[in-house]
Amino acid sequence: MSNRLLLVLALLPLWVAVAALAYVVIRELGWARLKRYTFAWTCVALSLLSLPAAGFLKVAWPYKARILARLVRVESPAVVLSGGCSIFPANNIWNMSVHNLPLDPRWQAYLQTMGPSLPLHADFSLPYSVLTGSQPAASVDLGGQSESDAGPYRIPDNVTVEGGEDAHLVVLDTQPCKLYELYGARRVGSGFWSAGTGAIFDLRSNALRPEGWTSADAAGLPILPGLVRYDEVKSGHIRHALRFTTRLTRRAFVWPARHFASRSEDPNLPPMGLRVRLRESFDISGFSPETQVILAALKEYGMFLSDNGGNWFLSGGLDSRWDSRLGQELRRVVGSDFEGVDSSSLMKDKDSGEVRP
Repeated sequence: MSNRLLLVLALLPLWVAVAALAYVVIRELGWARLKRYTFAWTCVALSLLSLPAAGFLKVAWPYKARILARLVRVESPAVVLSGGCSIFPANNIWNMSVHNLPLDPRWQAYLQTMGPSLPLHADFSLPYSVLTGSQPAASVDLGGQSESDAGPYRIPDNVTVEGGEDAHLVVLDTQPCKLYELYGARRVGSGFWSAGTGAIFDLRSNALRPEGWTSADAAGLPILPGLVRYDEVKSGHIRHALRFTTRLTRRAFVWPARHFASRSEDPNLPPMGLRVRLRESFDISGFSPETQVILAALKEYGMFLSDNGGNWFLSGGLDSRWDSRLGQELRRVVGSDFEGVDSSSLMKDKDSGEVRP
């Protein structure tokens, strides 16, 4: 965001010069005379409007999905699973409470780099689809990426792809109980897609991706299980960990993450897979019921550091039904209200998400 603003500010002197030239033209010709020359005053008007419009588009483009969600009705589908299908087994690390786990010994150092006074940001802009019927497999060109799953991927042509550079595509396939996630997704034709990386998760299994492999997320973790979903918030309960990002990370990952996305060896930077929880002493009673559902989940299950991005950006599903005050209320929570936890005592096998009994 700051880079885009800098670009807009750099163009400001050019716009001032155009405005000054337009002023001279209007002053010399006079407005009454200028109005008789349609082409001339049209050029003047377009000159004055073009740079502000371009600047607005440059700043707003990464947030077009959220803007469209406000203008056009967008509803994320409810996740209804049956036949033994669930979003990972009950004994998976995503579904385990971290309420009583010990603190990470390096938490205070991590906190300083992540911003102790920065607010929690509701980044509820990620669309996902739920596939319940038959769907032929799509052809996905992964560009020979060695850390991607070959497929098959059952992806409908009309699936919504996340806006912006990441272009995440997330499809929950309820029949085989699998999750398809792509990074840099682009539809190139009916039944044909291209992507930077692709990952398939068997939701009935605790198996992790191969060590060192990325996914559609930098940490090699799935995206959908960590989203704040509208249907869950309305139900009054979230019973799993959530997902968040921070700007700077270390060249390291901790279980259950499988991959890093940094060149820095700075020990004060957090590793991918770091799990943090909202402090037990944080009072959530003054928040709206919907916000309380999210904050209660952050106390009980916490959230995984899953990707590089904005500091304290909490990921959620794209949905025009979100109340605008929810984002405002979450901003009352800041970095120092969290604490990092050490979940290594739960690990049964480094290649599995299953926790110790």
